[in-house]
Amino acid sequence: MKDKTIIGRSDRIDLPDLHMFNLEAKIDTGAFTSAIHYHRAEVVSIDGKNVLHFTLLDPEHPEFNGKNFYLENYEMRHIKNSFGESEERYIIKTTIILFGKAYEAEFSLSNRGNLKFPILLGRKLLEKGFVVDVSRKNLSYKQKKQNENRNTLKKQ
Repeated sequence: MKDKTIIGRSDRIDLPDLHMFNLEAKIDTGAFTSAIHYHRAEVVSIDGKNVLHFTLLDPEHPEFNGKNFYLENYEMRHIKNSFGESEERYIIKTTIILFGKAYEAEFSLSNRGNLKFPILLGRKLLEKGFVVDVSRKNLSYKQKKQNENRNTLKKQ
């Protein structure tokens, strides 16, 4: 366990490239790929190139920003859902901040609108140095808040 960071059963994460911060995420060792709830996604043609156009979360979600994203670099992949059925999903890569460190992570765009957590963090991300302690939660978020408080005190 040396050099491993303990993460709890859930946390609040930052996705700076997507302009989203303090989003609730469930840690799921049963899932291989991480997933994020999307509101709308479609492939459009821009200057003769196929581009993925999408928005994240739902308008009812408190963190919904309505921002439209356009990515040339995306994949389509078959992903097994929680019922074991294969679905074709868009896969994007973005930066996630956990414990003050930036990680590149893949996320499938998934319909998680009826679930408590709009984001699921799977094994592909967790194997970058995390161990899950299901008795704890929000460890990264608590560390972030402590660091913000320290920085505020230093400025005073």
